Amino acid sequence: MFADRARIFIKSGKGGDGHVSFRRELYVPNGGPDGGDGGRGGDIIFEVDEGLNTLTEFRHNRKYAAEPGEEGNKKNQHGKDGQSLVIKVPLGTVIKDDETDKVIADMSEAGMRKVILKGGRGGKGNQHYATATMQAPKYAQPGQKSMELWVRLELKVIADVGLVGYPNVGKSTLLSRVTNAKPKIANYHFTTLNPNLGVVDLDGSKGFVIADIPGLIEGAAEGVGLGHEFLRHIERTKVIIHMVDAASTEGRDPIEDINKINAELAAYNPELLKRPQVIAANKIDAIYEGYESPVDAIKAEFEPKGIKVFPISAVSGKGLKELLYAVNSLLENMDSEPIVFEQEYFPGEYNDNKDEPYYVEKLEDGLYSIEGPRVERMLGYTNLESEKGFMFFQKFMKENGILEELEELGIQDGDTVKIYGHEFDYYK
Repeated sequence: MFADRARIFIKSGKGGDGHVSFRRELYVPNGGPDGGDGGRGGDIIFEVDEGLNTLTEFRHNRKYAAEPGEEGNKKNQHGKDGQSLVIKVPLGTVIKDDETDKVIADMSEAGMRKVILKGGRGGKGNQHYATATMQAPKYAQPGQKSMELWVRLELKVIADVGLVGYPNVGKSTLLSRVTNAKPKIANYHFTTLNPNLGVVDLDGSKGFVIADIPGLIEGAAEGVGLGHEFLRHIERTKVIIHMVDAASTEGRDPIEDINKINAELAAYNPELLKRPQVIAANKIDAIYEGYESPVDAIKAEFEPKGIKVFPISAVSGKGLKELLYAVNSLLENMDSEPIVFEQEYFPGEYNDNKDEPYYVEKLEDGLYSIEGPRVERMLGYTNLESEKGFMFFQKFMKENGILEELEELGIQDGDTVKIYGHEFDYYK
């Protein structure tokens, strides 16, 4: 079965933690901090591979993770960056956030590469936190967390023209005659299980790409039959060729068929009906003479609505030239760029302040200290003399896990906590 959808989990690499160390050299008894920075985590990158044409690979492997960055080391040694992970997808793959169904990226260009999740930045070593008042910082910055996301991949073929219609109206036969495609052809429903692509070459013109969208039936937009599996492939097409069995060889009314299929297109995506359509009234060689012409009835119904009708025979080739040149003329008056789905969802950026370090230490029984640039800055703009300011600072300590660390070190009611020249009595 043609795989054109997949749901996968992606995770970028966590940034490596900064290192805490101090110079230990002969004749330098009180060396300064020399902890190195952590390495950057690897990115999750998607890349178009024109050798792929399905998403089958993602049915077997659903989880993808880039490498984390390594921790920094002593002597100012920088941790190694994590390796990015490149995920290769077919041309035309749309990447969506699974929860919101919003587009993250449209891989619609040959060779396109797109960073979907950025790796975490490496943390700074303790050498960066030495100040005149704190010459031996015992803390370093942790690496930024990784980013993770469930995404949905949808393959939407890139073609100028979409060929739609009920099963067995001759779409595969038409495609085999006018392009280099080799679709399987047989007389039973849903013969075509793949959206076949072919290039139409026309004298005096650059031609165009046409896609045979597998047979639709009434109710396809609600998931009836196989048509629902392939409706997404028509979303990129600029012109729609609506093919019908004008001879009613299976007993269906061609006008009713056209209206039903258009209703399915509208139910799936109303924008589809705004695109130019032409009708290919096929199997005219099977129409019995002496009867009222069904082609005239189709023209009377749809040409007043601006939809041109072309009588053809896909088997004999009659009328194909007129059909193809008319479609090409429509395309020449349209934007030559393919239809691209704009980005709607932007994976979140990191909040730098949240990764600033702090250090909680037990100095002796009943005495603890807290250090760190974010703690120091918070003290600088908080009025601890007011009850509201003190409550705000206490909330900050709790939300950042500082009170929890003090408890893990064994702090008791009545013990003293030193924070940059301030002393507080601890009570739970």
